[in-house]
Amino acid sequence: MKKYLLYIPLALFASCNILDIQPETKISNESAIVDATSLETALTGAYNSLRSSQGASFQSVGYLNGDNVKWTGTWAYLAQFNQHNVRPDNSWLPSVFSAFYNTINSANLVINAAPGITDPLLASSRRKQILGEAYFIRAISYFDFSRIWGGAQLVTKPTIVETDNINIARSSLAETQSFILDDLNRADTSLLTTTNRNKITRKTVWALKARFHLYRQEWVLADTFATRLIKDNANYGLVSPYSAFFANSAANTTESILELQYATGETNGHSNYWQPSTNGGRYEWAPSDDIVTLLNDPTIGGNRKALIAKTSAGKWYGNLYYRKPATDPTYVFRIAEMYLIRAEAKAHENKISEGLADLNAIRSRAGVATLSSTAIASADALLTAIETERRVEFALEPHRWFDLVRTGRAGAVLGVTDTNKWLMPIPQDAINADNTLTPNPGYN
Repeated sequence: MKKYLLYIPLALFASCNILDIQPETKISNESAIVDATSLETALTGAYNSLRSSQGASFQSVGYLNGDNVKWTGTWAYLAQFNQHNVRPDNSWLPSVFSAFYNTINSANLVINAAPGITDPLLASSRRKQILGEAYFIRAISYFDFSRIWGGAQLVTKPTIVETDNINIARSSLAETQSFILDDLNRADTSLLTTTNRNKITRKTVWALKARFHLYRQEWVLADTFATRLIKDNANYGLVSPYSAFFANSAANTTESILELQYATGETNGHSNYWQPSTNGGRYEWAPSDDIVTLLNDPTIGGNRKALIAKTSAGKWYGNLYYRKPATDPTYVFRIAEMYLIRAEAKAHENKISEGLADLNAIRSRAGVATLSSTAIASADALLTAIETERRVEFALEPHRWFDLVRTGRAGAVLGVTDTNKWLMPIPQDAINADNTLTPNPGYN
C-alpha cells in the first residue's frame, strides 16, 4: 500500500508532480538531478513546496483553534477547530499533513542529490549554500508538523516510488526536536550571513532557532538568537505605522526576516478565505468578536486596527491578505516576533527591565502607551503582558493557539482542559494507508 504521509496522497499522485513546481521546471525523480541546472531546479521546487505548506491550510490550524478567529463560511469541518472537537476524519487536515511531507520530500531530493553532482559549473560554495537552504526547509517543515501533531516519522531519503520509505515508525517529540536542531545546525554552518527577505540565509536560521528554543523553554538560547537579529538594525527594524509592512502592496520591508513571495501566475489563495464575498472572497473565517474589540481599543490595539475592516453590511473581516491578484506574501518571520521572544526569555531570566523594554518597543510602534516598571514589577506580570501583546500583535497570524499550548495556558484561556486535544488527530486516511502510523492519544 502507498505510504500516504511520506509523499503525495494516492488520489493526487497521478496529477501532481512531486516537486509541485511550474511545468517548465518540473523534474520527476531524483535521477533527473544530474547537474548544476537541475539541482537549482530542484531547489526551486523545494521553495515552491514550502510556499504551499506554509499557506492557508496550515495557518488555519493556528487561527481556528485559538480565540482570535472564528469560522464564518460554508465548510462545516472548519467549525471543528473552533469547537476543539477535531476528528480524525476531518477533511481539512490531510492537505496540511501531506503538504509538510511533500515539502520534506522536495528537500530530501536536494539533500541526497547535491553531494554527488560533479558539474564543474557547480561551485563548492554554491553546493554548500543549496544544502543549507534544503536543510532549513526540512527543519521548518518538521517543526511546524510537530507543533500540530507532536512526534513525526523522520524521513531522510527521497520517496520516488511507492515502495520507498516504508515501515518508518513515529519518533517521539524529543527525537523529532533533536532532528530539527541537527538540520538547523547544518544549515547554520552552510549558509552566508547575508540579508535576503525571500530566500533562506543564516539569519533565517537564527529566526527559527529563536522560535525553536522558545518552544523548548531554553531561554538563554532563545534570547541569544533573537538578539542577533534585533542588533542587526541596519537591516531589520520595526516599521511605522504597524500596517507599513503589509498595506499598499508593501513587500520586503525591514520588518520582514522571511516572507514568501507570490506572483500573478502563482498566487497565494489566502485572501480568498479572509475576504468577504463583496471583495470576491469566500469569507470562511473572520476575526472573532473579542479580537475585534481589542483591535478597536486605542489603548490596546492602537494602529493595529488596520488589520480589520468592515463591510457595508457591518461584517468584520481580516485585511492582512487582500491583494488582487492574490500576490500577498506569507509572513513567516517578522522582527516583531524576535522582540517578543526576547522579552519572554528575559522574563524567565528574571531580567524584568530588559524584557519590558522589548515589550514597550512593540507597544510604541503600535501607538499605545508604554508600560511602567511600577505596573510590570515581576516576571509573572511581564509574562501576562507579553501573552496579551502577542495576541494582538499577531492577531491574524498563526501564533495564538500554539502560544497557549506551549505555555500550558490552553486550558485556562480556552477551556481546553483535555491536554490530548492540544495536538491534532493524525488523519484517518493516513492511518488507514500506513499500518506503522500510530494515532495521537485520545483519538483512538
